[in-house]
Amino acid sequence: MIHKVAAFYQFAALPDYRELREPLRALCADLALKGSVLLAGEGINGTIAGAPDAIDAFTHELAHGALFGGRLNNLELKFSTAEAMPFGRLKVRLKKEIVTLGDAAADPTRQVGTYVDAREWNALIASPDMLVLDTRNAFEVAMGTFEGAVAPEIKSFGQFREFAAEQLDPARHRRIAMFCTGGIRCEKASAHLLARGFAEVYHLKGGILKYLEEVPEAQSRWRGECFVFDERVALSHGLREKDKLEQDMGHDRDE
Repeated sequence: MIHKVAAFYQFAALPDYRELREPLRALCADLALKGSVLLAGEGINGTIAGAPDAIDAFTHELAHGALFGGRLNNLELKFSTAEAMPFGRLKVRLKKEIVTLGDAAADPTRQVGTYVDAREWNALIASPDMLVLDTRNAFEVAMGTFEGAVAPEIKSFGQFREFAAEQLDPARHRRIAMFCTGGIRCEKASAHLLARGFAEVYHLKGGILKYLEEVPEAQSRWRGECFVFDERVALSHGLREKDKLEQDMGHDRDE
C-alpha cells in the first residue's frame, strides 16, 4: 500500500493546547495514523502518515472540524508518498515551542517576513544584493542546499539566535532571503530578525519541499537532496523518495 504523508504546521494561539492532546491522539489512533505531532501555545507542527483517505480526513478535521474550532484554517500543508510506513508509532507531544528558538520576541502570529512562492524564489535569490540563508542544521545542509546559500553551521535551530547575533548586521545585511525544509523554522527566524531591526526579510513559503514539488528540475537552483525527519531519509524533485532515486539510477542503498 502506498502511504500518504502530510507535513503541516501553523502558528496560532492555542492556550488550551494541553487539553487538545488526548482528543488529537484519539483522532489519529482512530484513523490508524503514525508520526509525530507537537502542540504548544503558539501552534501545531507535525508529520504523519497513513492511508490516503485517513490523511484527508485528518487534515480536514484540523482545518475545519470542531476540535480546533477554526483556529487552524491557514495550515501550511504539504503531501508526499511513501512505499513503506515511514514512522514506527504515533507521538503527540506538548512543547513550549513548536520549533525551539528561545526568543519570546519572535512571535510569528504578530510579524513574519515576506512570503515568497516557490515559483518566484529563483528570481529573488538571483538578486546580487540578497543574502540567501539556509536556516537548517549542518547535517541537513550537507545533503543539499540552494546555489550560493550561506549556511550558519549550527547543530540545532536553537543556535540560530547566536549565529544571527554574531554574523548578521541590520546595517550591512539589508536584504535576507531564508529557507528551510517546510517553512516553519524560517517563520520563527524571520520573526526573530524583524524583532532585531532587520528591515527586509523574505522566506520561501512552504520551504524546500514546496519548491521541489512545484519547480521543474530543469529550472531548479536546488542541488542535492532534502533531508526529512522520517525513515525515507531524503527527498528530491517531485518529492521522490531516496530509495526510489537510487533504484532509478541503478544504485544500491548501501553503496
